[in-house]
Amino acid sequence: MAVLDDRLGLLSHELFSQVDLHRLYGGVVPELASRDHVQRLLPLVRQALARAGTTLAELDGVAYTAGPGLVGALLTGAALGRSMAFALGVPAVPVHHLEGHLLAPLLEDRVPPFPHLALLVSGGHTMLIEVRGLGDYHLMGETRDDAAGEAFDKSAKLLGLPYPGGPELARLAEQGRPGIFEFPRPMLDRPGYEFSFSGLKTAVMLAVREGEAAGLGADGQRRTDIARGVQQAIVESLVGKTARALDDTGLSHLVVAGGVSANRALRDALHSAATARGVAIYFPRFEFCTDNAAMIAVAGLARLKAGGQAQHLAIEARAQWPLMSLRAPGT
Repeated sequence: MAVLDDRLGLLSHELFSQVDLHRLYGGVVPELASRDHVQRLLPLVRQALARAGTTLAELDGVAYTAGPGLVGALLTGAALGRSMAFALGVPAVPVHHLEGHLLAPLLEDRVPPFPHLALLVSGGHTMLIEVRGLGDYHLMGETRDDAAGEAFDKSAKLLGLPYPGGPELARLAEQGRPGIFEFPRPMLDRPGYEFSFSGLKTAVMLAVREGEAAGLGADGQRRTDIARGVQQAIVESLVGKTARALDDTGLSHLVVAGGVSANRALRDALHSAATARGVAIYFPRFEFCTDNAAMIAVAGLARLKAGGQAQHLAIEARAQWPLMSLRAPGT
């Protein structure tokens, strides 16, 4: 839950993590996620309003995540958001989760202008997008199989790391030696802007099995070296395609968003690539890289100011919702 003021900025931002709940199962359990949402939402609303020093009566609109994602969890939030808007007599704004990520840098003092290139990289998506304006998105390339975050998580699981695996692998990679394991960079040597990470996952699995066969399954240095190799392969794939897109389009501003944008090795490599090209680069602060209410609030406010809001009482929740189906308000 977040409270955002058009003039004063972000007044409060509350987050309850379900990591501990799902860690026992090695991943998200949809039914447990939905039930926990039901229990946590109203207390978070009260807490966010209290921290913001405001009341429900002072709200001018309510934005909620309408998709894509786990439909049960989406429905709990969407039902509350739509009901609050109806009860208060204010507009409801159903927000696309990925548009929230794309607009998360608007929460910062330094705001990227349109048009710009965006690298949207998370557990479920890896996309290069030309962002021409609010709701005006041109997909340049995306992954053909696994997303970058998924490759991090699956590789971490193969290494026996706890959930969520991506951040754990990144921490382990800091201790690894560069160049010991050279994993594939699929699609990097091909023209275009598409990605592929399924071959990387297979290569990691084979490296782990080779170590186990040699009696090195629990060897600490080997595991850290594998983690370093995984991270290098993912980072180089992402940076290589992003640099190509910058060169081909001539765009001078780059936004990096999504959960994987919190990876420090990726940030450093992209910053170097952008600086070498005279390109300004924008990241959300770390707390706004992963899913959060503040990014939904800023996307909802942008659409509300542009005249975009729900014109009906339906509760919108979509498990699948292509980003490219979005349109600018009024078009």
